[in-house]
Amino acid sequence: MRPFTFAMLATSCLLAACSSEKTKERSDAAAIAEPVEWRLTSTYPSTLIQLGTLGKRLETEVSKISAGTINLTFYEPGVLAPPFETFDAVSYGAVEAGWSTPGYWAGKDAALQLFSSVPFGPSAPEYLAWFDYGGGKELFEEVYHKHNIHSIICGMTPPEASGWFKQEINSVEDLKGLKIRFFGLGAKVMEKVGAAPQLIAGGEIYQALELGTIDATEYAMPAVDYRMGFYEVAKHYYFPGWHQQSTFFELMINLDAWNALTDTQKVQVEAACSSNVRYGISEGEALQADAMVALEAKGVQIHTWSPEVLAELRTAWNEVARDLVAKDPEFARVWTSLQAFRGKYKAWADRGYLKE
Repeated sequence: MRPFTFAMLATSCLLAACSSEKTKERSDAAAIAEPVEWRLTSTYPSTLIQLGTLGKRLETEVSKISAGTINLTFYEPGVLAPPFETFDAVSYGAVEAGWSTPGYWAGKDAALQLFSSVPFGPSAPEYLAWFDYGGGKELFEEVYHKHNIHSIICGMTPPEASGWFKQEINSVEDLKGLKIRFFGLGAKVMEKVGAAPQLIAGGEIYQALELGTIDATEYAMPAVDYRMGFYEVAKHYYFPGWHQQSTFFELMINLDAWNALTDTQKVQVEAACSSNVRYGISEGEALQADAMVALEAKGVQIHTWSPEVLAELRTAWNEVARDLVAKDPEFARVWTSLQAFRGKYKAWADRGYLKE
């Protein structure tokens, strides 16, 4: 063993001093970071399981991770901005942040729909893989930055059901002329097969279904749909959710507000969102089995789409996708990226997972 010398002692002291100085510098940097107080307007009520509760959860998570230097205050839909005006409120800086899903903003940029859910699209692991490692995130930020918004994928949910109907649906023909509340790109498929899709805010769906303003609706997963009470006014419930095999949710932030954060604060917000994504997937999967049992106990008839119906819906989706690619260069750019990744991923998906 090498004998201890005064030179070694001096070196040790020097290293300790340097370490102490760096610690002090980090402490000083944290101390001078200006506390951030952001208003978070939401498109979903805080009490709505997953769709709203994941947004409400950010209040606590961001504050804890940032040691109180970033504070979000969640506001219910309509308090600061109507649900479908969240995009503009954040873009113009009327509020600092918003909780939503990109699929609501097709009117602002058609490409954003591909960052929400995709008919006959990827499951959660594949969707995340494309977003994080297949170029999706870079495209997402480019699209949003044009609108003075920095958005972060901040929640994710499992497959949805594909709809509540008052009458049994046995073929695609039965969908023709049907007034149905439908979301995102799936609504365009419904339109293609002859239905009359409408986008209605969640809080208005039950009444519209009860009064006959609409004949059918899709909304979310069984655990959410159960809480919404749709089983009281429609008894036929269809699976699988071909239009939403997984769904991204987002924390939209005014770009100027985002750029005003320190690098540390940005990482803290991103960490809270990563935690929220994991929480959303695990909680979402855990909730559905009990919800299915509860719905059946309410007299709901649970149906599975026939292969023939799914094949016709897939054909309609392929036509919709081709039309959107031809009309919108930004949509085409994102679609090309997603399809290229899915083409490569298929070699793994077909071999890596057990098929039931």
